[in-house]
Amino acid sequence: MIEQKALLRKRFDVHSRSGVELVTNGEKLTNFASNDYLGLASHPEIVEALCTSARTYGVGSGASDVVSGHFQAHSDLEQKLARFTKRDKALLFSTGYMANLAVASAFANSRALLLQDKLNHASLIDGAKLSGARAQRYLHNNPASLGNYLAKLYDADKYDHCLVLSDGVFSMDGNVADISQLSEVCSSYPSLLAIDDAHGLGVLGEGGCGSVLSQGVSQEQCPLLIGTFGKAFGTFGAFVAGPEDLISYLEQVARPHIYTTALPPSLVDATSKSLSLIEAGDDLRTLLNQRITQFKEELSDSGFTLLDSQTAIQGVVLGDNQLALDAGAFLRARGFLVGVIRPPTVPQGSARLRITMSAAHNASDLSNLTQALKEFRRERMEA
Repeated sequence: MIEQKALLRKRFDVHSRSGVELVTNGEKLTNFASNDYLGLASHPEIVEALCTSARTYGVGSGASDVVSGHFQAHSDLEQKLARFTKRDKALLFSTGYMANLAVASAFANSRALLLQDKLNHASLIDGAKLSGARAQRYLHNNPASLGNYLAKLYDADKYDHCLVLSDGVFSMDGNVADISQLSEVCSSYPSLLAIDDAHGLGVLGEGGCGSVLSQGVSQEQCPLLIGTFGKAFGTFGAFVAGPEDLISYLEQVARPHIYTTALPPSLVDATSKSLSLIEAGDDLRTLLNQRITQFKEELSDSGFTLLDSQTAIQGVVLGDNQLALDAGAFLRARGFLVGVIRPPTVPQGSARLRITMSAAHNASDLSNLTQALKEFRRERMEA
């Protein structure tokens, strides 16, 4: 049934990688399907930091964070992340998925109302299901819709508070949440706003501060900020940052934090080096923004339906699942790897190519890709 609907997912092995180039089964592909937005995953200083730390501490942490897996490297990075996000305290997690599960389950229960954006990441949706709270999804990137739900559903006799969850940058559309307006709506109710800025940190705002701080939203207005290291940071792991009392509470009750092995200290040291490069990485962000602008300009009169995104995530909506698969295969045959996104990741009828830019791409990479896309349209969509 899945294969008949052109929804079957297929993996492939990457045999080698150098920057934005990878090799699989003898195919050399330019990678436009990675979240390595600044090209840091292969940065020599980050690689060296990891290797040096591994020679000192070994490979694995050996235990959970609350037993014996919390090294000095973890404390140092948590303090740096708190300063970077302008929050009191930060807590590390093994993955962004686990961090989002932790926030939803720790700060929402049967005495809480949970409201979240309709296009939030699957981990936030799953966290809401596990929390036991009454959960509703407001219209995408629509603070007025959030306000309507709060006015309609919030009852102080039933609920102690409302947890509001949103992506900072939406992972499939690439648009940025109106966090300033979300925080304004939340201020009229006993609400706790949490933003998952997985795709914003490192690439948006001054010093890569992300979608929250770049909109001038403070810790008081948006108490919880979730970040991941597998995108712009180029490493692996995640964190939640916020007020001292909330993060200390999370440290005590978050099952996805307590009952799992801590991140390897070598990986934590690599991430610490990555953070330093991100804060000083204005040149990389300039290059990334140049590639984003080039892509949009070169396809502006192509006839393709492009999503309204100013970020590294660019969507070319094709609608039909099989057409999206055909487009992906067409591009791959010409040396380009792009994401082919279909339901249930995106709504029915909105299958698309998810094309992600990196500061490591050069202008010719983009020009060659856009020419191949135009060729596909001429041969398969206009013939």
